[in-house]
Amino acid sequence: MTTTVAPSAPLTAVDRCDRCGAQAYLRVELQSGGELLFCAHHAREHGDKLKEIASNVVDETHKLTSDSPMAAKAPETE
Repeated sequence: MTTTVAPSAPLTAVDRCDRCGAQAYLRVELQSGGELLFCAHHAREHGDKLKEIASNVVDETHKLTSDSPMAAKAPETE
């Protein structure tokens, strides 16, 4: 018997951090089943522990960098 794991859906603006309610950029799929969602701040804060209990991690924190096409750009000033 073969088991395939469906890829996780991309995180969206409706996905919220389980710690503070901010937009989630990290999905941690747990070895025990279930998942946790974290904002970038809480993902960094709890990163070491999350690595111990995760079976898979979807990290979309790259969306927060200034060179990302999705990152908000500051208006130009004269």
